Amino acid sequence: MIENSMSIVITFALYLLLMLAIGLIAWKRTNDLSDYILGGRSLGPWTTAISAGASDMSGWLLLGLPGAAYISGLSASWIAIGLLAGTWLNWLIVARRLRIYSFVASDSLTLPEFFAQRFRDNSHLLRVISAVFILLFFLFYTSSGLVAGGKLFETVFSLDYRIAVTVGTIAIVSYTFFGGFLAVSWTDLIQGLMMVAALVVVPVIALVDMGGFSEAATRITADSPQLLSWFKDASTGETLSFVAIISSLAWGLGYFGQPHILARFAAIRSDKDVPASRRIAVIWSAIGLVCAVGVGLLGLAYVPRDLADSETVFMVMVNVIFHPLIAGILLAAILAAVMSTVDSQLLVSSSALTDDFYKAIFRKNASSKELVWVGRFAVIGIAIIAYILALNPDSTVLGLVSYAWAGFGAAFGPALIMALFWRRMNRWGALAGIIVGGVTVVLWSMISGGIFDLYEIVPGVIFAYIAIYVVSMVTQAPSEEIIAEFESVRST
Repeated sequence: MIENSMSIVITFALYLLLMLAIGLIAWKRTNDLSDYILGGRSLGPWTTAISAGASDMSGWLLLGLPGAAYISGLSASWIAIGLLAGTWLNWLIVARRLRIYSFVASDSLTLPEFFAQRFRDNSHLLRVISAVFILLFFLFYTSSGLVAGGKLFETVFSLDYRIAVTVGTIAIVSYTFFGGFLAVSWTDLIQGLMMVAALVVVPVIALVDMGGFSEAATRITADSPQLLSWFKDASTGETLSFVAIISSLAWGLGYFGQPHILARFAAIRSDKDVPASRRIAVIWSAIGLVCAVGVGLLGLAYVPRDLADSETVFMVMVNVIFHPLIAGILLAAILAAVMSTVDSQLLVSSSALTDDFYKAIFRKNASSKELVWVGRFAVIGIAIIAYILALNPDSTVLGLVSYAWAGFGAAFGPALIMALFWRRMNRWGALAGIIVGGVTVVLWSMISGGIFDLYEIVPGVIFAYIAIYVVSMVTQAPSEEIIAEFESVRST
C-alpha cells in the first residue's frame, strides 16, 4: 500500500511542479493587466479550444457525470447531450462576434466591462451589478472544484477531507497567482489533453477486460435492466418526466453566460481562428462526454452499487484496473480537471474585482503594475472564501456546479446574446436581464415540487429575455453612436 501510494505521490508531485514551472514562465510574459486577464489576445486555435473545454468541464467531467451515470444509468446522458449542443452553439453563435465586438468596444477585458462599453454606461451600475453576480456564483463554482480536489486527495491518499481541500487549494492558487491568463490557458491545454486521454483509456481497457460491449451490457444490467434505459432513472426505477428531460437538456443553455469560457473567445488571436477552434472544441467535448458516461456505466461491473460516494467511481476503477504508476498518471488527470476550472474561475473573479471594482470605481488612474498585483492578491482572497465554503465534506460537485452554471447562464446568457445581435437593446434592458435572470435562479432554487422541480436555468433564461425586451422597448432607444458601432460589427 505504501509503495503504491509512493508511486502516485511521485506522479502528482512531478505534475504539480510542471504546472508551477508554466506559471513562472507565464509570469515573465505578463507585463500589464491585459496580459494578466486575457493573455494579450494571443491564443491560438488549439489553446483556445482545449482550454475553453477544460475550464468548462472541470472535475465535473471525471467525477460528477460518471457519478450520475453510475447511480442513474444511461438516463444521465441527457445532460451530456445538452452540454454538447450548447458547446457547438456557443462557438457558432457567440465566439466570433464576441471576439470582434469586445475589441471594438474599447478593448474590453472582462464581461462587465464589455456590457458597460457596449451601452456607454458611464454610471458604472451595469458593470458593478455584473461583477457582483460573477463573484456570487463563482464562489460556489470555485468551491465545487475544491470539493473535487478534496475528494481526490481523500480517496487516493486517505487524507482527512479538510487537509485534502487545503492541499488542492494551495496548489491551484500558486500558479494562477504568478502567471495569470497565460499560465491558466497553457496549463489548461495540457490538462485538457490529459483529461480526454484518461477518459478514453479507462473505459476502453474496462471493455477489453470484460470481453466487449455485449458482455459489458450483460454485467451492467444484471441487477437492474433500467441502467441502460434512456427514459428510466435507475436510482428510483421511475420513468423520466418531461420536466426531468428538459432540465437535463437545459444545461446547454448555460454556455452563453459562462465568463470563464467567454474569456477564451475574447482572447483568441484572430476571429479567423474561430472555425478551427470550434471543430477542435466540439470533438474534444464529444469524446469526453461519451467516455465519462461510459466510465459511470462500466463502473457498475467493477464497483458495488453501494459505493459510499458515487462521484469517486472513476478513481476506484482506476485503482482496481491499473498498475499504481499508470493509476497515478490517470488520477493526475482528475487533478488536471479540477485545476483547469478553478484557476479560470479564480482569474475571472479576480478580474471582476480588479477591473470592474478597483479600477472602475476607486483607482481609475492606477498603473498597470499596480492592477496586476491587485489581481494577484484578489486571487488569494477569493480562494480563501471558496475554500471555507468547500470545507463541508457533504458537498457534491454536481450540486454546486448546477447552481453556479444556472446562475451564470441566466444572468449573462440572454444579455450577451441580445447585446451581440439586437440593435434596439439599451443599458436598462441589459441591467434588467442580468438582475432578473440571476435573481430568478436564486429564488427558484429555494422552492421544490411541481413546476419548481424544473432546473432553475430554464425560467431564469426565459424571464431574462422577456425583461430585456420589455425594458428596452419602454425606455429610450440607444444613441446613433451605439447603433453605428453595432452595425460596423455586424457587417464584419
